[in-house]
Amino acid sequence: MKEESPNVLVQNISEEWISKKVHDLRNFYASGKTKNIDFRIRQLKILKAAIKKFEPEITHALWEDLHKSKEEVYLTEISITLQEIDHHLKNLKNWARPSKVPTPIYLKPSSGKIIYEPLGVALIIAPWNYPFQLLFYPLVGAISAGCCAIMKPSEFAPHISRLAEKIVKEIFEENYISVTQGDQETGEVLLHQRFDVIFFTGSSNVGKIVMKAAAEYLTPVILELGGKSPCIVDKSANIDIAAKRIAWGKIINAGQTCIAPDYVLVHESVKEILLEKLEAAFNKMLGSSIRQSEHYGRIVNERAFKRLAHLLEGENIYWGGKVDEESLFISPTILDNVNPDSPIMQEEIFGPLLPVITFKEINEVIELINSKEKPLALYYFGEEKKGEDVLSKTTSGGACINDTLMQISNHNLPFGGVGHSGLGKYHGKHSFLAFSNQRAVVTTPTWIDVPFKYPPYKFFKLIKKIV
Repeated sequence: MKEESPNVLVQNISEEWISKKVHDLRNFYASGKTKNIDFRIRQLKILKAAIKKFEPEITHALWEDLHKSKEEVYLTEISITLQEIDHHLKNLKNWARPSKVPTPIYLKPSSGKIIYEPLGVALIIAPWNYPFQLLFYPLVGAISAGCCAIMKPSEFAPHISRLAEKIVKEIFEENYISVTQGDQETGEVLLHQRFDVIFFTGSSNVGKIVMKAAAEYLTPVILELGGKSPCIVDKSANIDIAAKRIAWGKIINAGQTCIAPDYVLVHESVKEILLEKLEAAFNKMLGSSIRQSEHYGRIVNERAFKRLAHLLEGENIYWGGKVDEESLFISPTILDNVNPDSPIMQEEIFGPLLPVITFKEINEVIELINSKEKPLALYYFGEEKKGEDVLSKTTSGGACINDTLMQISNHNLPFGGVGHSGLGKYHGKHSFLAFSNQRAVVTTPTWIDVPFKYPPYKFFKLIKKIV
């Protein structure tokens, strides 16, 4: 797949259409229909049935856009979204129920509770790397919370983008959930509209633009961004397992994953064996002719390809390094003896290149990680206790000890970044909360009216003792 012009299949929508659509969504939300729990559950079931129905078309579209195998599509795009829907169907009634909170003695006989109400009309902007999952996964949270939503898929994944619009039009009322197509121009128009919440997944640079636009109306945002996620291989690591799990984390979607291990920090005593095992793991999973493998994707477009190819320049290629611009193919590539100050270490790679840096003492690793922006993920291979110590001295959106990527698969864990790698969390109940207003309510009876709170505060000495 070589994408010269992503807008051939995806055309910009007019500003007038977008303004009218946002207005219509607001009217639908104002009807109160989405606040009904049974309505939300019914919409989630409809979405689940549609995903199953369109699975063959989803699989084909993702092959066309990113050369994703049917197995990878199912594991990373379809099943994870279906599991999220099931999790909400199972728990939504409980999550949405008002929750009582303890009342301090000085407020009695009042009582307190939290009411979970939808924020309103949501804007969901999805990226191209997981263009189905990262469009519909947040939608599950929006539906679950009782919001209406307008969704903008990525123009750089035009096949799945058009299919998403087809699915939404077929299953949802047009002013309840809607899809708008387009490129950066459409995105800018959308960001000029007033929404009640914006959910954006993409780069940190664009995330800043989204946040600035949201500030105009003080709109809450969830920003799922990225960063340089380090992978530490300590001398106590099981090298066979570490190599296999690192290689797997790097080849999924050809490394175009926000939580992919970005670079490896390996103890000098185990570096050579790790490099050998990484090479063996790549070969075992993808075969000796990786370009022919059905389980290895392609770079999304020429611009991304050229950026990655440029990062290879001047680096010491230990293994891999094969590129073909015509087919947008870059093989998994291990880079040895990488200088921490080199260009490849200054930005998120977002591709199948794996720089390797050695260390002698773990404090070197901690210092290097803390000198950079806070990453979306951090991976440590070695003794669990030492891994926990590393986590206590660093920070990241999520982490794994002796694995990669798997923090995203547990619906009971919040997913999101910190600082430069993101703002806000979602997945499971956290998705429900991301699109909800937690409304604090105090109910006070009228059969008694305690005089302490009123001027002229005759009982102030007593008040000071209990407040």
